[in-house]
Amino acid sequence: MTKDQPLPDDDAIVESLRSRREEALAEYFSAVQGRLKRIVNFRLDYRLNGRVSESDVIQETYVRAAKRIDSFLEKDDMPFFVWLRLEIGQKLLEIHRHHFGAEKRDVRKEIKLGQNNDSGKTSMALAAHIVAKLTSPSRLVERAEQIEILEKTLGEMNELDREVIALRHFEELSNIETARILEIEPAAASKRYLRALKRLREIMESARGIYGD
Repeated sequence: MTKDQPLPDDDAIVESLRSRREEALAEYFSAVQGRLKRIVNFRLDYRLNGRVSESDVIQETYVRAAKRIDSFLEKDDMPFFVWLRLEIGQKLLEIHRHHFGAEKRDVRKEIKLGQNNDSGKTSMALAAHIVAKLTSPSRLVERAEQIEILEKTLGEMNELDREVIALRHFEELSNIETARILEIEPAAASKRYLRALKRLREIMESARGIYGD
């Protein structure tokens, strides 16, 4: 895994964006590209593999962010990376709505979907990544069925615990960033992460017994 580049503090980021907006944004995007790829890789619906690339999502987010820098500069209490992650979330929401709205019938021809599937659900993203680690990708439909079953188990976890796991374990955000996104205290985020990680390991062990080769 490539080590993330050290980033300037938020005051320095704001000052740079105010004084040399385009250059500062480009530099920051370059520095956090690895982190952004992890987020997109986790949150992009697995059913869009081959349809939408991580690079496209990041590039479109860059364009979106460049147009909305003033919106960030008005939020003087929000870390820039947290704001940028929100922008990625909005871009992913647009992509999911596009493919599972107007093009929903085409996607459903390829993969069996449950009636209650939501392309933005954390439980589905978690299930997709766990199944990907435990099975070979030879048959997409079989994996989709496995994901659907595992998603139901993950859906039994506390919603906030699922998000803490997603942010800390899969997106690899810091505890402080996680707490800020979820609007809880860092100490509470840390306790939830340890508890949820134990539960996730139990679920993965159970799934390994079912899906493991």
